[in-house]
Amino acid sequence: MDSSALKAFVTIIDQGSFSEAAETLHLTQPAISKRLAALENQLRTPLLERSHRKIRLTDAGARLLPHARRILDEVHNARLSIQDQGGGVSGHLSLIASHHIGLHHLPAWLQRLNREYPEVTLGLQFMDSEGAYDQMRRRSAELAFVTLSESMDQSFEVHARWEDEMLFVVSPDHPLASMEAPDLQALSGYDALLPEAGTATYRTVSRLFLDADLSLNLPMPTNYLETLKVMTGVCLGWSVLPVGMVDDSLTVLPVEHRVSRFLGAVGLRGRSLSPQARALLAIAGEIR
Repeated sequence: MDSSALKAFVTIIDQGSFSEAAETLHLTQPAISKRLAALENQLRTPLLERSHRKIRLTDAGARLLPHARRILDEVHNARLSIQDQGGGVSGHLSLIASHHIGLHHLPAWLQRLNREYPEVTLGLQFMDSEGAYDQMRRRSAELAFVTLSESMDQSFEVHARWEDEMLFVVSPDHPLASMEAPDLQALSGYDALLPEAGTATYRTVSRLFLDADLSLNLPMPTNYLETLKVMTGVCLGWSVLPVGMVDDSLTVLPVEHRVSRFLGAVGLRGRSLSPQARALLAIAGEIR
């Protein structure tokens, strides 16, 4: 099977349309259609159903898809194995970063990467961690720096991992700030400013309240921690933020419960990392 035809097939599925697949691969739409038709002719079976402008896999297409991804990963690995013989660090590096890591960690890493390896070019996307996992499954990037998830499936490999301690915080003007020893019950009486349900931070905090049989009041969830910090600072509620984000605009609540999450870099299992990705991981391991 021609790898370019397999790439066209997989990209059509990942992008959800022929036109977007053509744009992703820098091809014309007729060229994409021709490659898929050649693959279907070779296999003597249709791989996609085209109805009501939606693309669905046929049974044969669903069986082929995981094999196609593995074949393309092995082509990628073979190419890297040959290129690695040169020993240099150059070429394109595609990355995804959560907004928090992108603001508070990534700039220092990329500054050093650019200084030490100027021949590396970057493709960078910012999104929430949950979206990053989905994009990684589509091979949209080589590495993703995200909040690690307990529900992360076995297709991912964690290349770096570090703990990110978090603190309960409020505005100095909030009623909770004047309490000597506020507990979870006290917090449950006020609005909580937290990321959306499904995020690792929300699950960690909500588990504390569930175990104590207490409710959380979440008037305006958002995954942007900088936004949560601003809303907390203007006395709209209490929040839980990473230690590195806490400054004089916030008061730390001496809640007895310890909260932390794990941040890290993930790649796809079975897909080799390029020299430039390995170089960035080494830098990230030195600068936290």
